[in-house]
Amino acid sequence: MANAAAPTAAVPTLAPPLEQIRHLAEELRLLIPGVRVGEALETTKEFNPDTFWRRLNEAAVNVSREATTLTEVFSHLPLPSPQETQRFCEQVRAAIKAMIAVYYSLPKNQGITLRKLVRSTTLDIVDGMAQLMDALFMTPTQSSENNDLISYNSVWTACQQVPQIPRDNKAAALSMLTKNVDFVKDAHEEMEQAVEECDPYCGLLNDTEDNSDNHGDEEDDGLGYPNNRDLYWSEEDQELIIPCLALVRASKACLKKIRISVAENGKKDQVAQLDDIVDISDEISPSVDDLALSIYPPMCHLTVRINSAKLVSVLKKALEITKASHVTPQPEDSWIPLLINAVDHCMNRIKELTQNELELIQ
Repeated sequence: MANAAAPTAAVPTLAPPLEQIRHLAEELRLLIPGVRVGEALETTKEFNPDTFWRRLNEAAVNVSREATTLTEVFSHLPLPSPQETQRFCEQVRAAIKAMIAVYYSLPKNQGITLRKLVRSTTLDIVDGMAQLMDALFMTPTQSSENNDLISYNSVWTACQQVPQIPRDNKAAALSMLTKNVDFVKDAHEEMEQAVEECDPYCGLLNDTEDNSDNHGDEEDDGLGYPNNRDLYWSEEDQELIIPCLALVRASKACLKKIRISVAENGKKDQVAQLDDIVDISDEISPSVDDLALSIYPPMCHLTVRINSAKLVSVLKKALEITKASHVTPQPEDSWIPLLINAVDHCMNRIKELTQNELELIQ
């Protein structure tokens, strides 16, 4: 019996160029959750920092080049053919996966803080490329007038950050501590500005202070004075703000001293202790923000007390971890007890000023 002719394999039909671009954007976004939680690859090879940073820089340059190419070919008519688009997409896909693979090759023993910085930049690059895909899909051939150049710039900017990443865990720790100092400094300045500007009636009320006892609420309203205490601070509020500001100043001082200790005494091979210092220090700025938000009118004194206590707890823990680490070689002669005393003084004053409110709910 004659053999039947073998059926001809069907040639898959390629999607139109813009559909391929849209699918690639979706595919890139699916990579992001894995990068966020992905662990370093296990390997028996000894880690070579020079090789790692060279590969990471090369990967970033390659991604930037592919972003440029893609933007150029989709910025004018005619659009690439489906076959050409497939090739461009494969090159983008390969460049992004190569970038991720280099990140995964950075072992944990090089420091969690350093890995976080490399991961953050990697995520920015992947997300920026996905945004570029979205822009090319939505507004092809109009790059000079629409968002794809902006998205391309986002990818390019993220790739340009790679050479700026700290090269070891100590440098990474100093980078994070510097950012935290700046965050707390900004919060303190905003609090001081709020104290100066948040009560627009303060001058009017002070000018009429001598006569204030002779006016009732209705008369005050008739003269244009506010009786809505949601808009300004009472005298008790203003008194409570003083130790709150002092506590935030102490927070800034703590972070500055911790940063100086890491800079002067930190050792690159003590990655775990540096990571612990950064981890607890990262909690200071959010705690300062919580306290700062709670002082705005209408002020709840109990909320201020609770947020102050949370901040004090974080500060003391940060100071104790720093004191127990190698960055404080002589803890008995340290600046740390002085800062702990300053923090305790602020908290004790806050407790005194909020004690009556606490007793009312007990």
